Amino acid sequence: MGLPDPRAEGSRNPGATNVLRIGGRKAAAITLAGDFLKGLIPVLVARAFGQGPEVLAATAFAAFLGHLYPVFFGFQGGKGVATALGVMVGLSWQVALAALATWLVIARVWKISSLAALGAATLSPLYALLFGLPGAYALALLPMVALLLWRHRENIGKIRAGTESRIGEKKS
Repeated sequence: MGLPDPRAEGSRNPGATNVLRIGGRKAAAITLAGDFLKGLIPVLVARAFGQGPEVLAATAFAAFLGHLYPVFFGFQGGKGVATALGVMVGLSWQVALAALATWLVIARVWKISSLAALGAATLSPLYALLFGLPGAYALALLPMVALLLWRHRENIGKIRAGTESRIGEKKS
């Protein structure tokens, strides 16, 4: 699309939020879809080959790690929210739907996308257990949550300081 490398502009994060800032909605939507599919496709392929819960969980975690630490970009990847959602859809549409509903509620109340994403992700292992899914799914989601929290540590600091941008808020 003729845009600058998002890893060299704005927040220097290659994710959809930074791409939105530097390239607009269309570029951000394409980035979001690509990141989502990075999580979804490997899990669906493993499922199509008849793999069991442990292999599906390991595949999900590997896809997520590959997004966070891509070998082709010097192990400097995105924060993982869209990829984590793709993984969740691949593992269980019920968990993904519950996480999405959680995101919507938190986003509606506090109007902070990063807070909504972290809240939804944090509850995802619990949702997996509540829906009676294989324990391997919850075990794969737990380190993903830890990594999401780690990758969002700057956002968490801004949330605590009251300086994190809000949904719909114009940058000054």
